Amino acid sequence: MIMAWQPQEEGLRQIIQLLKESQSPDTVIQRTVQQKLEELNQVSDFNNYLIFVLTKLTSEDEPTRSLSGLILKNNIKSHYENLPPTVTEFVKSECLTAVGDNSALIRATVGILITTIASRGINTWPELLPALCQMLDSADYNVCEGAFGALQKICEDSSEYLEDDRQNKPLDILIPKFLQFFKHSSPKIRSHAIGCVNQFIVQKTPSLMNHIDVFLENLFHLAVDDEAEVRKNVCRAIVMLLEVRMDRLLPHLHDIIEYMLLRTQDPDENVALEACEFWLSIADQQICKEALTPYLPRLVPILVNGMRYSEIDIILLKGDVEEDENVPDREEDIRPRFHKSRNTHGNEEDNNDEEDDDDNLGDDSSLSDWNLRKCSAAALDVLANVFKEDILPILMPILKETLSSTEWEVKESGILALGAIAEGCMNGMIPHLNELIPYMINHLSDKKALVRAIICWTLSRYCHWVVSQPHEQYLKSMMHELLKRILDSNKRVQEAACSAFATLEEEATTELVPYLGFILETLVFAFSKYQHKNLLILYDAIGTLADSVGHNLNKPEYIHLLMPPLIQKWNALKDEDKDLFPLLECLSSVATALQSGFMPYAEPVFKRCISLVEQTLNQNIANSQSPDQFDAPDKDFMIVALDLLSGLAEGLTTFIETLINGSNTLQLLYQCMQDPLAEVRQSSFALLGDLTKACFQHVHPCIADFMPILAQNLNPDHISVCNNATWAIGEIAVKLGTEMQPYVPIILNQLVVTMNRTNTPKTLLENTAITIGRLGYVCPQDVAPLLQQFVRMWCTSLRNIRDNDEKDSAFRGMCQMISLNPGGVVQDFIFFCDAIASWINPKDDLKDMFYKILHGFKNQVGEENWTRFTDQFPQQLKERLSTAYGI
Repeated sequence: MIMAWQPQEEGLRQIIQLLKESQSPDTVIQRTVQQKLEELNQVSDFNNYLIFVLTKLTSEDEPTRSLSGLILKNNIKSHYENLPPTVTEFVKSECLTAVGDNSALIRATVGILITTIASRGINTWPELLPALCQMLDSADYNVCEGAFGALQKICEDSSEYLEDDRQNKPLDILIPKFLQFFKHSSPKIRSHAIGCVNQFIVQKTPSLMNHIDVFLENLFHLAVDDEAEVRKNVCRAIVMLLEVRMDRLLPHLHDIIEYMLLRTQDPDENVALEACEFWLSIADQQICKEALTPYLPRLVPILVNGMRYSEIDIILLKGDVEEDENVPDREEDIRPRFHKSRNTHGNEEDNNDEEDDDDNLGDDSSLSDWNLRKCSAAALDVLANVFKEDILPILMPILKETLSSTEWEVKESGILALGAIAEGCMNGMIPHLNELIPYMINHLSDKKALVRAIICWTLSRYCHWVVSQPHEQYLKSMMHELLKRILDSNKRVQEAACSAFATLEEEATTELVPYLGFILETLVFAFSKYQHKNLLILYDAIGTLADSVGHNLNKPEYIHLLMPPLIQKWNALKDEDKDLFPLLECLSSVATALQSGFMPYAEPVFKRCISLVEQTLNQNIANSQSPDQFDAPDKDFMIVALDLLSGLAEGLTTFIETLINGSNTLQLLYQCMQDPLAEVRQSSFALLGDLTKACFQHVHPCIADFMPILAQNLNPDHISVCNNATWAIGEIAVKLGTEMQPYVPIILNQLVVTMNRTNTPKTLLENTAITIGRLGYVCPQDVAPLLQQFVRMWCTSLRNIRDNDEKDSAFRGMCQMISLNPGGVVQDFIFFCDAIASWINPKDDLKDMFYKILHGFKNQVGEENWTRFTDQFPQQLKERLSTAYGI
């Protein structure tokens, strides 16, 4: 008879000692414990001791036993494949015997262990599901609850495996079993049962869909459960069903809406939050307007009510602390920043892809957790987008009441609601703004910091309208008050005001030029006031200002105000400090705006960027050769540096030549262009294009090395990389002239493919068309034969862009190709005529080319055919061509 494994006294004593020490707050002890644990992992039956402490050693306190289980879980995660089979079998059998432990903490820990082993492959533990399933029927509550806890974790972690048809369909047995427990007497078990089933709604798992009616019946039965956790799971289930089985909910929809109105006001905030998600979900459904119209008078007040800060929010937000500008930020409050590349090269200013709506619902970024307030505001926002002005007769009386309340929490929620509806109800709000905008500007000096902060956000949502009115009316006073709030004594208000001002800058652009001195004085003064977190937002506000006013910033008095604090920060930051990201992004915008005004600062900035790129590349090589010794670099440093070099090249233009001369910029660029990370290549190609424009003599000798790399990066699945590579090729072609010829064969076909692909984004289409036109400009005899393959898409994509140099060179190329291959455009000539008409003011010699082509075709086909042809033209096109070209 084989003896079961037994621990040795000494070994057990050591491990318990270790577990006790690991609970010490002393970091030195913690480190020693960590080291000992690593050593013990070499002992073959160490994990047997850990499971023994968890499941058998009832003489020890529960936290110590649970900790033993959690260390075992980490070992299984890290070393499962290397554990001896005897150990894994012992751990599995011990887990199953301890599922029903008397302690809820130990049961939960055993459940975590079971799901950790199961997620490494349930099929290697065939007896697990049958054993747990059998335990559900146990008369012992602890066994039933422990088994359910474990099953819920398995359903969460291994749902794909359970749904896999090839695995003898365990769900066919489990789901009917779970449904039976919806009516169990224990709330904890009812909650587990719904929690398990909820994992399978979104995938429309057949085993659940086959029992959908029983599921709904049991779900509605639990709707008024006394246990908050059960109600929360019911709400979650209904929200998911709304997305996947609307057909089954339709007959009950009115009852469900009534139920959700009630639950959105549940005394338990977690339940209310789950219920509030329902309004966000139903807004996406076709039926939303019809279904919710009768309920809006009740729903809207509930949502506005849900927007109030709860007592716990106010405590967490230190809402009673009005002045905290001198309190340093805790590092953990500063969210990690990721560099957003500014370099997606388009041919006009408005090419930014839709950025995520960073409005953040006017909320407190430090409370970044999703809560009832945020969900209620988001729900009102989406419903305002569905119902538009129809929501206002219900909302305006509520707003009137809340905005005049003497309780600051009520007033604040009204201002948040006013901001939430801005997008959806803008047209309907215009008549009220003459009253509301002054109200908000006046209240920017409210004594409550949280009120001042929310007003900043709400005003930013109406910036577009404010800017469209005469400046004297609102813009000047709003700007002055916002600038005061940028210097507020409360950090949250500083942050909200800075973000709102950045939005105002984007909307007002050059309208701000008359006020630049005053704006810059304020922003520069904020440098001396701000703590760490808000400094990062200040960089963004300065960068956005530079983008918005452009070369108007290039005045000695502005440069002397702005540059010293920026350069002081630049010198103070170490190369590995991530605060460099926002500062480099800001400097990139400033360099582009200041143009030659940036020259005095250019050399140290340039050298540091080159050094950052070099360090990253070297660290990358070291890491790939000896990964154990060297960490992989954070490539964001290199990406930001490349983007700032682009900003310098764009701003300084030919002046950058002296910096590039004698540097290794192009060798580094050659390496960056081949980086596996798409964002690095994207920024590299942008820099290559900018250097081509600014100092082609340095790029020229490298063309033979660069071209094949550019050609390999024309894959339109990587939109931004493809876009920048395409743009760079076009810039090089213009400079290279006929020398471009050897490279046309490796580039042209892929550009034509991108041109004709469905769903190619607008900016990429435009850039591709311009580059094809430029290739036709320098090598017409190589491109003209393919004219018929791309001319229609080429014309339709370039008819919408403004007159500029890129459009000019592209159309010259098209005219040359048509003169070489007129047959290639015959079938699509109407599109070419339309594209010509999109020019407002072509240069005389280009206009002359257009004239010759149009009249050449007219003479070729004869007057009668030409008239028949032009009769198909829209009236406006006919008139434009007649006026400009006399046809």
